[in-house]
Amino acid sequence: MDDADQRATHRLLVSVPDLGDPNFEQSVVFVVEHNDDGALGLVVNQPADSEVLEHLPDLGIPVIEPAVCFAGGPVAPGAVLSLGRRSAVGELRHAVALTGPVVLVDIERLVDGEVEGVDGLRLFTGYSGWSPGQLDAEIAAGVWFVVDAGPDDVLCAEPGELWRRVLRRQGGRLGAVALYPEDPNLN
Repeated sequence: MDDADQRATHRLLVSVPDLGDPNFEQSVVFVVEHNDDGALGLVVNQPADSEVLEHLPDLGIPVIEPAVCFAGGPVAPGAVLSLGRRSAVGELRHAVALTGPVVLVDIERLVDGEVEGVDGLRLFTGYSGWSPGQLDAEIAAGVWFVVDAGPDDVLCAEPGELWRRVLRRQGGRLGAVALYPEDPNLN
């Protein structure tokens, strides 16, 4: 697959301030796939209150802190997807390498204890999805900043700081966007 076919695949979508959509307000989306058929991603900075081990107490792989489920997006809120961190040793089994240490884990095989080569997990309820051409149009309209994912972005320990941290490291105009106030009405 050439670069034109990959588009935003394995990159981050960082929402513009005051997007107007509560599902994506100050969100960072890791794009799992983006092609002519559409796009699928996971919001990686919206932890929920539900602890993973409350629902799946017998996981054989540790849950990455914070050990809660994350709201992956507004599509199929009952669906569960999992990203993991590839371990330094062993072959991957029932997980697909995406970028760097990040892998997509087969959730059914995870529950059955059959996943190997992964040393940490994060679970997402729902996902972010776009129909063919929809994400391309949103990017062209300036709804999203598309940036490279750093090695610790997707599975970071402090997701509440991720939106500002990713923007700050871009420098220039994007770095300045990180200074946008939490509530512009108080400015």
